[in-house]
Amino acid sequence: MNGFTFPEEFLWGASTSAFQVEGGAAEGGKGPATTDRGPGRPGISDNRVASDFYHHWREDIELMAELGIDVYRMGFSWSRIMPDATGEPNPEGLAFYDAVIDRLLEKDIEPLVTLYHFECPQVLVDAFGGWKSRRMIDAYLRYAEVCFRHFKGRVKRWVTVNEQLIATAAPDNTGDDERDPRRRQKNTYQMSYHVALAEHRAIALLRSIDPDASIGPVCAMQVVYPRSSSSGDILAAMNAEEMLQNYLLDLSVRGTVSPYVSFYLKREGFAPAVEPGDAEVLASSRPDFLGVNYYFSSCARERVEPIRFDRFPPWSGGDFELCDNPCASSTEWMANGIDPLGLRIGMRRLYDRYQLPMIVTENGMALSEELSSDGKVDDPYRIDYLAQHIAEVGELVREGYPVLGYCVWSLMDLCSSHQGFAKRYGLVFVDRTDTDVKECRRVRKSSFFWYQQVIENRGLPDRS
Repeated sequence: MNGFTFPEEFLWGASTSAFQVEGGAAEGGKGPATTDRGPGRPGISDNRVASDFYHHWREDIELMAELGIDVYRMGFSWSRIMPDATGEPNPEGLAFYDAVIDRLLEKDIEPLVTLYHFECPQVLVDAFGGWKSRRMIDAYLRYAEVCFRHFKGRVKRWVTVNEQLIATAAPDNTGDDERDPRRRQKNTYQMSYHVALAEHRAIALLRSIDPDASIGPVCAMQVVYPRSSSSGDILAAMNAEEMLQNYLLDLSVRGTVSPYVSFYLKREGFAPAVEPGDAEVLASSRPDFLGVNYYFSSCARERVEPIRFDRFPPWSGGDFELCDNPCASSTEWMANGIDPLGLRIGMRRLYDRYQLPMIVTENGMALSEELSSDGKVDDPYRIDYLAQHIAEVGELVREGYPVLGYCVWSLMDLCSSHQGFAKRYGLVFVDRTDTDVKECRRVRKSSFFWYQQVIENRGLPDRS
């Protein structure tokens, strides 16, 4: 879609998460988090240093300013702000984020802050089981209140929870050590319910503290195609989207679930425990926007065998069977293939269902990369991936959908949840490996300069 100019108010950005870039795990009074355990496999980096943003943040913000982004979608580390179970804030943690946010604002870069991005304070898991307990709702509210009050007027956009699909399903994130697949599945739905209650209470809380700020969840957008045109496959794809995406967003946005979801949860014995007053909390607020994370689409076919609950994520067990898409070609790190049009399809479906403004909070391509002999990183495949997806965002804007902006995942190479530094998404190369931290030197990739031009021109370069 060459030649299209995005509107002036469209936000160009880049994203990271706290646990994947910050490091400084034993500094500044930070407490332990579930994510500090890392991937747990020999030879793969953990998060103790990560990309060492904790020591490189000034340099990194200079890179953001050079890149020209309008918004930096970042995360707060809950365990850095509240390192223990008392709920008392850590002055050193707040001071660190004060410095980062103040410098961003000096550079005219808006911080879009995620409160919860997979990282659960380990002390809360140890104390009462984390999200399995309703006590976690009050703990999250205390954390959110401290952040809302402390950064009032400086942070104008907040994210409640990033990708609840993974945040509540991965035992490494939640600390749930349940081994029985069905009980683990039931735990997952209960944790999800508690997250939804916490989100709605946080939305109402922000409105009382800072009515000028906005807030919303970020979803791992699921675009699921039927394996064939058979009615059984079509229904399976509908069921997959319902359980992998809509169930979660329905609770976060509408405060209710669909009749099919309610039926399925009761049938399988997974319906979460509720208490009086919950329905009122869930109905009391509505997000201001939806954040959209998208990398690839999926495919489903009719399930003809018994449901398996021993797969990851647990959400993938249901009245469907996920399968390979014959129309998509996989890459080394993108097993489901690359599907730019799926971004537009999915966002249209989201808007039709929820009628909320949207912002792309993550979109990027993973590659295995090393510095060349002359100290550079040329990444044409990433440039092509980003160009195709930005073109689809442009089509959405042209069609009249309220898309607030687009954030590349990620600003810099970061510690992948399960593949460490072998799997790289960044516009900026971080010179370290899984086994050798080195100095984490920053090197701009070809995609950095390409995206810089996209932002400057407010649109894709002409390829003719």
